Amino acid sequence: MNTKLYVGNLSFQTTEENLKQLFSEHGNVTGAQLITDKITGNSRGFAFVTMENEEIAAKAIQAMNGKNVDGRNLTVNEARPPRSGGQSAGRY
Repeated sequence: MNTKLYVGNLSFQTTEENLKQLFSEHGNVTGAQLITDKITGNSRGFAFVTMENEEIAAKAIQAMNGKNVDGRNLTVNEARPPRSGGQSAGRY
């Protein structure tokens, strides 16, 4: 298992600090990265949170997946490795 978690269906008001606080209830958070739009800087509604070890990451998934935060049910699971080729692969 990976220690990096995907966190989706976030409120657009959620900050990286909010994420760190939420997930630190389940263990040591080593990083949080809120994904934002390159042009507007607004949240895209998802983030990645890195936990200290695999055991803590598994507990955080169990506790946080489906949890209602700011009126939205979170989707939390193990992050997948990035796709090779970039987002523009196959486009002109």
